[in-house]
Amino acid sequence: MSATIRVASYNIRKAIGTDRRRSPERVIDVLNEVDADIIALQEADRRFGIRYAAIPPLLLDRQSGYKPVPLNVQTDSMGWHGNAIIVRKEAEVAAFDVLHLPCLEPRGATMAEVAIKGATLRVFGMHLDLSGLWRRKQAAAVIHAAAQGHALPTVLMGDLNEWSAERGCLADFARHYSFAPCGRSFHARRPVARLDRIMHCGRIRLVDSGVHESAAARKASDHLPIWAEFRLG
Repeated sequence: MSATIRVASYNIRKAIGTDRRRSPERVIDVLNEVDADIIALQEADRRFGIRYAAIPPLLLDRQSGYKPVPLNVQTDSMGWHGNAIIVRKEAEVAAFDVLHLPCLEPRGATMAEVAIKGATLRVFGMHLDLSGLWRRKQAAAVIHAAAQGHALPTVLMGDLNEWSAERGCLADFARHYSFAPCGRSFHARRPVARLDRIMHCGRIRLVDSGVHESAAARKASDHLPIWAEFRLG
């Protein structure tokens, strides 16, 4: 029996909106609008000092149908170097891990194997460097990590920080994965760039994809969420 799973990727900019106000409640409203089964978040923790989660765990629990994947790395943070994965409360997290990426400034990626709707999907979330050279090194590290272990349907997503249409790390990923044509997600007020991307292996079929462009999303962060639906089985 096949299952359709909706995934999304969203750079929440530490819950600071385009009006420069910090509002985790507004981010949660957008997450609820997107209504995905699995969401990769970037900039999910505050950057300086104690890296508190940008969305307080109790607030996420009370005002959404999501729970964070328990990365067990930092006590007060939701993620790993700002990368987090949240899933529907009824989903089962079969495995999770963090990836150390080559970098000049701290960068990382996250992985979770999620069982939902009778299917299991492996998801990688990432936020790559501003430097093209480091982006390619980081892409190589993620591709290598995704090739390890047992073969599961796999989705990679996040803010790749790549402005070119098909060069750099995009060409590296394209040798192994297909891109969902989600659309332009940055800047939220006037999208001109496809900085956020969703990629998938050949074991799953893309059904639909797009950018979530609501009034709330245009204010909650400087990035818009992107989403894709896949059929498994």
